[in-house]
Amino acid sequence: MQKFTVHEGIAVPLDSANIDTDQIIPKQFLLAVNRKGFGKHLFHDQRYLDDAETIKNPEFNLNKPQYANASILVARDNFGNGSSREHAPWALIDYGFKAIIAPSFAVIFNNNALGCGLLPVKLKEAEVDALFKILEKEPGTKIKIDLENLTVNCKDLSFNFTLDPFRRECLLEGLDNIALTLKHQDDILKFEEKMPDWENHGVF
Repeated sequence: MQKFTVHEGIAVPLDSANIDTDQIIPKQFLLAVNRKGFGKHLFHDQRYLDDAETIKNPEFNLNKPQYANASILVARDNFGNGSSREHAPWALIDYGFKAIIAPSFAVIFNNNALGCGLLPVKLKEAEVDALFKILEKEPGTKIKIDLENLTVNCKDLSFNFTLDPFRRECLLEGLDNIALTLKHQDDILKFEEKMPDWENHGVF
């Protein structure tokens, strides 16, 4: 998992509440268990006018040239609700997003995102409104997210956000669950050396 310390990137606004995981990555694309290749199907029903994904919807913000290479998504309440599919943050990351800003997130999506290295930034509704006004007035505007200082900056706006200290530390160090476990590899090996052979090797 890549470290997240400070990131500045183009922000794309999706002015909708209750964006669910089936919108983020529809069920017909949940055919793989690795994390690669889902970005091209992100927001399939909104991005494309055909099932083959050959005709892009020019009205959808992700397809507009001013939002090319966007790496921060700004949305409304209850982002990521619906099914618990971990493919949703995978698709967002594979597309190129580093962070999502919204007033609230579905709990399971929030946990899945943090576990994959995608930062969910929860701001007050009025603060998100202020960001939308800037992004709609000046498409292509960049937002800076500083995880070390827990701040969001856009133009002359600056907001603070909070994050569980353990989750914050994992993101700052780039540690997913596997990497966290491997930090204790020496202790694990010492413990296994003390285990009886039948217990260590699963022989009954």
